Amino acid sequence: MIKKVFGLAALSLMLLTSCGGKEEAKKNTPYKSPKKEEVKVEAPKEVSKTEEAKKPEEVKPSQRIALDNKGVGPIKSLTLDPEINQEMATKGAEVYKKMCTACHKPTKKFIGPAPKGILERRSPEWVMNMILDPEGMIKEDPLAKELLVEFNGSPMANQHLTKEDARAVLEYFRTL
Repeated sequence: MIKKVFGLAALSLMLLTSCGGKEEAKKNTPYKSPKKEEVKVEAPKEVSKTEEAKKPEEVKPSQRIALDNKGVGPIKSLTLDPEINQEMATKGAEVYKKMCTACHKPTKKFIGPAPKGILERRSPEWVMNMILDPEGMIKEDPLAKELLVEFNGSPMANQHLTKEDARAVLEYFRTL
């Protein structure tokens, strides 16, 4: 029994001495781990309200006024009569309802922009060219390209309208 006690005591002593002193052993080792590079992170610069007010607000392409842009396409010049042609506008409303309402709502943004007030921001030629040749406009007209981005990459579908139908739709837009 004494042998068992001495054996257990010796085993305990070896365990204690083998576990202790590790911190000291780490300090005396010749190998040192490389220091991590310190990265300075600067806080964002605070912008005063006067600086913020000076910053020009970015106008969305759908809200930008570009009356001098005629776009790219078959319509080079178009003069609108001062008075709305009600018969043409009625026909345009029918064409719009049949061909355009899947993507456009008359007074609010949907998949595409709302046509209400479009002639306050775009030339009649630009509107007609967009209706008649949306692919060509998106390919070559900078504003049409920006609108494509604003409307999540949803290009306007070419409905293959005739010039007369497109002109009727434009007249309908004047009534909105």
